[in-house]
Amino acid sequence: MKIELNDNKVFLNNGNSVQEIHPFWLRERVDGDKFLDKGTQQRLFDPSIMDRKIIIEKAQIKNGFLEVGFNDGVNSRININKLEIEFLNKDTVVKSIPKKMWDSTLKDVKKFKYNDNFHESKEMYDLLISFYEFGFVIIKNVPTKNNFIVDFANSVGSVRRTNFGEYFDVKSKNDPNDLAYTTLPLSPHTDNPYRNPVPCIQLLHCIENEVKGGFSTLVDGFTVTENLKKEDPDAYKILSEVKVRFKFTDKSVVLEDWSELIHLDENKEFKQVRFSPRLDYVPMLEKNKLDLYYKSRKKLSDLYNSEKYRIEFKLEPKDLMMMDNYRILHGRTKFDPKEGKRFLQGCYIDFDSTEGKLRHLKRKFNL
Repeated sequence: MKIELNDNKVFLNNGNSVQEIHPFWLRERVDGDKFLDKGTQQRLFDPSIMDRKIIIEKAQIKNGFLEVGFNDGVNSRININKLEIEFLNKDTVVKSIPKKMWDSTLKDVKKFKYNDNFHESKEMYDLLISFYEFGFVIIKNVPTKNNFIVDFANSVGSVRRTNFGEYFDVKSKNDPNDLAYTTLPLSPHTDNPYRNPVPCIQLLHCIENEVKGGFSTLVDGFTVTENLKKEDPDAYKILSEVKVRFKFTDKSVVLEDWSELIHLDENKEFKQVRFSPRLDYVPMLEKNKLDLYYKSRKKLSDLYNSEKYRIEFKLEPKDLMMMDNYRILHGRTKFDPKEGKRFLQGCYIDFDSTEGKLRHLKRKFNL
């Protein structure tokens, strides 16, 4: 891919074809202090009110820059590398990180250690890369006083408040409004499938854990559903086409949303799983279609609950786990509260938090 010039016209040669770059497209991308705010990189001009009849009067390529002059008197040096990234027309930072499929054979997961300047460090950049690869990360030595999970989350992005509050305490209590606040085992599930939009990332911070049970469990929904697509395409198809209703009810709110159990993007590729079988309601369909749906959902549930895909570990005090709620199903084993305290705190953030932090750190460390 390269920029070429001919008679004050600018062309893109991608190796297969050559096309002219619209002069106005280039004019919108002029660089320099006169045109862009230094701090925000926001334009200091409004291209939507400009005369669209922009013409390039002079152009040359020099030292990695396109030097161009327009008929409205504006002259600018535009970084060719920046242009080439735009020509790709896709996110080259986050979406370029390949998901790594994993199952119960996943061993020696790298753990990161919190320190005072952690959120602005190269280690934080490495953590975010690992998060996008595996769908979860574990950070050790995170302070547990004064609901520090909120400070941690807000140092990545912004906490997503829900009806459970800015953060929530995960421990056994009387009259719970969610099974998470009991001692019961929790099968693999994603959180809040009844919301629109579903919270993207969950943070769970271990404050106390004195019990023998209560192990955390994780399953990679991406791995499971990709394998299902190969092994049983009919099951995959119906689970990615039929929308079911997810519903949550307590004394103060009723939340509902509809979604497929396997949600695909516009290219029919993996985007999200929603799975919480205590909360879903399948719509009325033809009997034969429901037969296939129930058979397929049972197969998916068996895969999520199988030892083949589950990893299991105990969170220690000061451990903080960050999970992609669109990809990772989490659960826990049963525990006995008579053995001692088990106390975790949780909160949510959205993908723009981790995406924005990753791009910032990539820029900061020139990676």
